[in-house]
Amino acid sequence: MPTTQNKRALSEIETAEYIGMSRSFLRQSRMEGNRETRTPAPPFIKIGRAVRYLKDDLDNWLNSFCRLEHLGQNPLGGEHV
Repeated sequence: MPTTQNKRALSEIETAEYIGMSRSFLRQSRMEGNRETRTPAPPFIKIGRAVRYLKDDLDNWLNSFCRLEHLGQNPLGGEHV
């Protein structure tokens, strides 16, 4: 059986663990779509009735978020007061 590292498509459980989010976040974001005030949903595919997340899509999704070097840094520039 392939490990998560060797798989291309991950199940909901594997995806939640891989991205560090809950399964309920994945379900809710799939059902409700993207909203202004919420973290956007990662892309997913359906194979029959099975929902799968492609590992490459998840890596791109994770990389799309702003990275902070330390907690005192303001993502809009300048220092946190």
